[in-house]
Amino acid sequence: MTLRATRNQAVYTAIQDLPREHPDYPIRILCESGGIGRSACYKWCSRVHTEKEDFNEMPAKKIEQLHGEHPDMGYRRIRDTPAHDQGIQVNDKRILRICRKKKIQSVIRHRYDCCTRPAVDPAYIAENILNREFTAENLNEKWVTGVTEFKYGTGTEERAGKVYLSVILDSRGHKPVSYALSGHNDNPLVYDTFDAALAANPGAQPIFHSDRGYQYTSKVFRQKILEAGMTRSMPRVAHCTDNGPMEGFRGIMKREMYYGKKYKTKDDLLKAIEEYIDYYTNRRVQRKLDLLTPVEYHERLKSVA
Repeated sequence: MTLRATRNQAVYTAIQDLPREHPDYPIRILCESGGIGRSACYKWCSRVHTEKEDFNEMPAKKIEQLHGEHPDMGYRRIRDTPAHDQGIQVNDKRILRICRKKKIQSVIRHRYDCCTRPAVDPAYIAENILNREFTAENLNEKWVTGVTEFKYGTGTEERAGKVYLSVILDSRGHKPVSYALSGHNDNPLVYDTFDAALAANPGAQPIFHSDRGYQYTSKVFRQKILEAGMTRSMPRVAHCTDNGPMEGFRGIMKREMYYGKKYKTKDDLLKAIEEYIDYYTNRRVQRKLDLLTPVEYHERLKSVA
């Protein structure tokens, strides 16, 4: 079946079914109303159902199910998820054709508003050692971090407020090393995240890359870095791509679990954030990780180390 015939399938099906209920409806008028030719309609109605059409039906149902659960998924992720979970092997072009036929589109990402609070008088500023070289050969070689802002409530019936998420990512596989949540964008939020990362990875001495927020430029945080034997790196001011992996994680997370949704209470938002980080770490397949989740990729690297 051609792509055009596939696109007009709903029209063909309607024309085929209507005369059974209303035999007085002329085929010519129905075809003109649907914008198709009579010959094409007769050809479609008399066609033989092929194995190729049957083969398309199976991924089509799975695609609709995945889109209902994750409307943010584009056709590549829709293809990769069944390949990872059920071993269903279908190429990208077939999935794209089915998505077009079903009018399935991913959610468009919104603009990201930065919540970094620069220090008025920073105690310590580091050089941009990474200089956008985020590729790492080993685990715990390079860590990137940042703080993200989320809002809940409407300010009318429910009390409006904010939640801040601090995350540290390992550049090798982008697995979250640790994270912390708070109602305040303050020093304890960043310190707790850093302490949790050290507790989970004792002896790790990565290059630690962060923005120039006041928490990261403080004397206390610098002392923590020195005691851990890490090397500091900071991006240039107003160059978001200097912290690309962290900005990418923020954008993906907000597009997939935040934009277009309303969280009435703080507890609802906290639960959604925690569930998403678990999903991202343990179930979200990434093509750049050889169709593995971040935790599966890290386990594979550990096994060959």
